[in-house]
Amino acid sequence: MFAEFFASKEFADAMTILQNEFPLAIWETFYVTIVSTAIAILIGLPLGVLLAVGGKDGILPLPRWLLTLLDVLINLLRSVPFLILMIMVIPLTRLIVGTPVGTVASIVPLVIAAFPFIARLAESCIREVNPGVIEAAQSMGASPLQIIVKVLIPESVPSLLSNATIALTTILGYSAMSGIIGGGGLGKIAIDYGYYRYKYLVMYVAVILLILLVQLFQSVGTKLAAKCDKRLKNR
Repeated sequence: MFAEFFASKEFADAMTILQNEFPLAIWETFYVTIVSTAIAILIGLPLGVLLAVGGKDGILPLPRWLLTLLDVLINLLRSVPFLILMIMVIPLTRLIVGTPVGTVASIVPLVIAAFPFIARLAESCIREVNPGVIEAAQSMGASPLQIIVKVLIPESVPSLLSNATIALTTILGYSAMSGIIGGGGLGKIAIDYGYYRYKYLVMYVAVILLILLVQLFQSVGTKLAAKCDKRLKNR
């Protein structure tokens, strides 16, 4: 049975695709995931901080209309399913990148889908900081910006890293879905060969590689978060 399978044309085709297309697909998936996550963090982290400290009793109160606008915008973007969002932002993707398809083009919808998610995660992390630490900084005359940069964010680093890992693995899943509209990577191979050409073995290999990437990202993120956690260092 196994001898027949390994000698079959399906297995030979899968090995050819594995050698010729998978190395580039793995790199494209890795590249798109890392770049999209980095850009989403650059946008989402400041928004999350503003949401956490901009309330009426926060250290940096914002106008109520601005806080409401940010809150509604983030909730609105989070509520749109990613497949629909990819189609909705095609004009914006074409404007920014010059084309709505391809590996680089998939970064635009990935960032738009990810930064509201990261903003909420960051807001949650900032709110978990011990109020006593903030009060101590205020009593020493620290400005709101100093408290944010030197107290809130450093104290939140372990939680931020854990949540960034969650965001990273979520974006990895989104990147695979972007293959439907022509995005590159493992998702494109799985769809092109598994769905359109019925080469299910190729699709299974792509899925296994995605699982391995998730495990890699999760392991690295968990170790980094544990390394930065002061509570674990003091044990």
